[in-house]
Amino acid sequence: METKSGSVTRVLSKKAGRAKERLLQNFGKADRTTDQLFELYNNNFNKQQNAAIRLQKEMKNYVTCLRALQSANKGVMDSLADIYEPEWPGHDQLPVKGQALEIYWEDLCHKLNDQVTIPLSTYLSQFSEIRAKIGKRGRKLVDYDSARHTVESLESKTGKKDEIKIAKSREAMEEARRLYDVLNKELHDELPALFDSRIPFLIASLQTLFAAETVFHGENAKIYAQLGELIDTMAIEAQKGSFHSTSTVAMNQRQLTPSAHMYPSIKQQQSGEPNGDHSSPKGIKRGDGQLDSSPEAGKPVEGLGPNVIPAGATTTDLPPGVLYKVRATYKYVAEDGDELNFEAGEIIRVVEFEDPEEQEDGWLMGMKESSGEKGLFPANFTRPI
Repeated sequence: METKSGSVTRVLSKKAGRAKERLLQNFGKADRTTDQLFELYNNNFNKQQNAAIRLQKEMKNYVTCLRALQSANKGVMDSLADIYEPEWPGHDQLPVKGQALEIYWEDLCHKLNDQVTIPLSTYLSQFSEIRAKIGKRGRKLVDYDSARHTVESLESKTGKKDEIKIAKSREAMEEARRLYDVLNKELHDELPALFDSRIPFLIASLQTLFAAETVFHGENAKIYAQLGELIDTMAIEAQKGSFHSTSTVAMNQRQLTPSAHMYPSIKQQQSGEPNGDHSSPKGIKRGDGQLDSSPEAGKPVEGLGPNVIPAGATTTDLPPGVLYKVRATYKYVAEDGDELNFEAGEIIRVVEFEDPEEQEDGWLMGMKESSGEKGLFPANFTRPI
């Protein structure tokens, strides 16, 4: 019990002595041993540790965000796979591409975690041991300065000197110096080596980071390019009308269109079929299913013979062979193989008939700007622009 009490007393006495010595040094009442080279090493150590702590924090945040993006990407791909219908081109490829993307996301996150963040934690772990040693060196330096000041004080006294006390003080000073010198020498070796280690560590970490990112983005780009080609194919098929639902086809078949009910086609004229459906209401049904009963609707456009340009049509800056352009005011569904399908708003380039004698009143020959398809179309479904 007495041994423990004595040990505590010595520790408290030593702490009090160090606190007193630091106070005197801070107020300029006592000098302190300085080591400018060590101060440089210590400043480098602090900067190195702070930079590594920040890098660790940012890398952890980066990997966390990647994990969130990985989850979001999987959600998007799963959703697309659910809504992508079986008859659409590449239906079986969408889940395959989604799985491939998931593999690349997982590989990136795994590499960055195992080969960057974990080594970074190991790299940082050595700083705590060195910092503890720096702190111990600082305490031993205070002990040495305090012992030195005690010797100087005893030796500077006037009158008879207590040589025994001075000798004991010198022994204490030399022991304090020895303990300080051991730690100081170790840190003079360890601190520069630790500071220089930042370069190979950073090189290895960044090489891993950038190589992993390069592979990830390169493989992702390939998959997204393939998905883009898939959707382009779908767009072409959709433009051809490949995916019209049954109800849409039935509705289109019920529409009263000029080619079926108002204007006889060239083939109908040649076969002597009757012109128009006399049981149909006046006017025409537009592509939106609404009846247009305006005076102009359903009437042939008179006077559009070969090469006739209607009023209001622009004829400048047109491609060779184009007479003028028109914009579709209604959707039109072709009823014959030589006719054009188009949606309201589409631009059609009007061109000459190869045989002018084949032109019928109310019908024009044109090419759709969007696809280049060529065929007949009713003029009253369009207006000149």
